[in-house]
Amino acid sequence: MLVMIAIGVGLCLIIKTTFTTDILIPAVMVFSVFLISVFTDGYVYGILASVVSVIIVNFAFTFPYFKIDFLIPENITSAIIMIAIAFITCGFTSKIKHQEMLKKESEMEKMRANLLRAVSHDFRTPLTTIYGASSALIESGSEFTDEQKEKMLRGIQQDSQWLYRMVENLLSITRLDGDIKLIKTPIALDELIDSVLIKFAKRYPDQEVEVNLPDELVIIPMDAILIEQVIINILENAVQHAEGMKKLALNVKCDGDRVVFEVQDDGDGIPEDRLKHLFDGSLLGDSSDEVSVDCRQRRNAGIGLSVCATIIKAHGGDISAYNSAEGGAVFRFTLKIEEVTDEQ
Repeated sequence: MLVMIAIGVGLCLIIKTTFTTDILIPAVMVFSVFLISVFTDGYVYGILASVVSVIIVNFAFTFPYFKIDFLIPENITSAIIMIAIAFITCGFTSKIKHQEMLKKESEMEKMRANLLRAVSHDFRTPLTTIYGASSALIESGSEFTDEQKEKMLRGIQQDSQWLYRMVENLLSITRLDGDIKLIKTPIALDELIDSVLIKFAKRYPDQEVEVNLPDELVIIPMDAILIEQVIINILENAVQHAEGMKKLALNVKCDGDRVVFEVQDDGDGIPEDRLKHLFDGSLLGDSSDEVSVDCRQRRNAGIGLSVCATIIKAHGGDISAYNSAEGGAVFRFTLKIEEVTDEQ
């Protein structure tokens, strides 16, 4: 606030020494009050700025100079106008900020409702499968062949992995819930990608990922755990849903003050009617009790991509998806780069 008022006073002094008329001086201070009211919360700073501006204009730029005099009608009018502008601007600004807060809460509530709708039934099915298979192996293990045992154990493993990924996504959403601010730490790009590839390889040891990174050192302020979750979710989505995929690539490049991440596959692409709903959580399917493994995987994709969009938005980035002209799908998101000095 003080900086803005000081700038306004400086402009008034320039006008005073440059022009023969003082008519622009009140307008400059009114504009300063307007800006302070816009960029601060509540009414306090706006009203305080208007009072200070009125005193400054009255004392330094209005006859009689260097004397406060509110008996002159022009001075009273200027004071009323400045205070009125502060009140009106603060009122409009508070209303806009309140509407933005309601919109944010509505989006979060929609995300929460979609997640609850998806997991309320989906958790029960894999847990039932795990419980049934493990109980059968414990109580009647000798009655099954080795092939049957392996099939049951693989089913337990797959459902356990699905539950684990679902819980990871839910925990990520919990970390972003409400007005909790992200704690961003400068992270080197190559360290981030190394960590992602190690975790991804544990889940999909047979899936190769072609990686292309910038040659220079790139530092990105982020919550590393959440951004890792985004990249893993997108890579995992390609493995599970890119039909006909033979090649999976993770390409990262710098574009001005942002770094661009792209996960590209050479599968059959994404149906056009699904593209615009990939990140809004509306692809979570119905809530019927009978849910197949394939349906659960598709719902998990919807949840995972909704989580990705929420995380990237919280970091001030953008996320999108499109079908490549060469074939396959491309998932793209951006993050702001931190400048690296020579000392670093």
